[in-house]
Amino acid sequence: MYLQKLSLVNFKNITGADLEFSPNLNFFVGRNGSGKTNLLDAIHYLSLCKSYFNPIDSQNINYDEDFFVIDGHYDLKGKEEKVYCGVKRNHKKKFKKNDKEYSRLAEHIGQFPLVMISPADADFINGGSETRRRFIDSIISQFDKDYLDTLINYNKVLSQRNAMLKIFAEKGGFDAATLEPYDVQMGLLGTKVYERRKAFIDDFIPVFQQHYEFISGGREVVSIDYKSQLNEAVMEELLKSALRKDRAVTHSTAGIHKDDLSFTIAGYPIKKFGSQGQQKSFLLALKLAEFDFMQKVKGFPPILLLDDIFDKLDNERVGQLISLVSKEGFGQVFVTDTQKERVEEMFHPEASWKIFEVSAGNVTLVK
Repeated sequence: MYLQKLSLVNFKNITGADLEFSPNLNFFVGRNGSGKTNLLDAIHYLSLCKSYFNPIDSQNINYDEDFFVIDGHYDLKGKEEKVYCGVKRNHKKKFKKNDKEYSRLAEHIGQFPLVMISPADADFINGGSETRRRFIDSIISQFDKDYLDTLINYNKVLSQRNAMLKIFAEKGGFDAATLEPYDVQMGLLGTKVYERRKAFIDDFIPVFQQHYEFISGGREVVSIDYKSQLNEAVMEELLKSALRKDRAVTHSTAGIHKDDLSFTIAGYPIKKFGSQGQQKSFLLALKLAEFDFMQKVKGFPPILLLDDIFDKLDNERVGQLISLVSKEGFGQVFVTDTQKERVEEMFHPEASWKIFEVSAGNVTLVK
């Protein structure tokens, strides 16, 4: 699978672009702020129906314009597939495949798998638990439709239960019978999500550890621990024991929406005890493991987006990464950098590649 063509109108600082890509390596070069990362984000939109950086669709529209359009043509196992994304202010986002609009965006997720490596990934270590849950959910959702549907339904019931708790607080009363259906649904749905997350992490850890060992030269032992309240009790018991607190704070404090991942090095939290280099190796291993896992499950490599890796990683880690992505059969890769000469020097010139120069939102093929 690879992205053949990309057309943009009014997406962030790119007012218009029509691009054709190599099925292997593609480079966007230009100064910081020129729009290189925006091109990667547009590709991310086509795969996952949203921005990697800003979840508010309307804020990705170019300045004072009223809409943006992203249009892509893929080769999927020898068949051309067209994907369209359109966002207009104060209107529902439109997503189409081969000119047929989806009734639910969840139907699209996973058809064109993608992995992105970005400086923003540091949030996996330094950010809150929501960021790490989103990392798990993004991977599983791209190959397990039932999981995505279950997660969406769980979040709907969670929102409804929270609304009911607020109503009780405002009216100064409480009706256990009214709350019970939400508890039952959260119990069923939450247990399914928990079991799928746990199974995924068990399979993912060895792949991740193998990549970290390769990147770091086997100098440290790293691991991931899945933290969930359901490790200690079933969902129904958790909801009952948390009810008094839930009524006091007017939202649900127990459930899989509180899950987290613990990242450790030599048994200690990498956030506190890992060096900057160790943290970068950890993050890179996470994403490469995601790539491998996705490729194994889907049967073909996902598209790989590498944002600003040269400036954020040291030469050793960049070298390890390049040795991987330059291999034959690795799939389609998009790379951003500030220096055209650097990408030409570090990547093998015999590979099939295209280089695009980006300047103030304008994109030009230069090689």
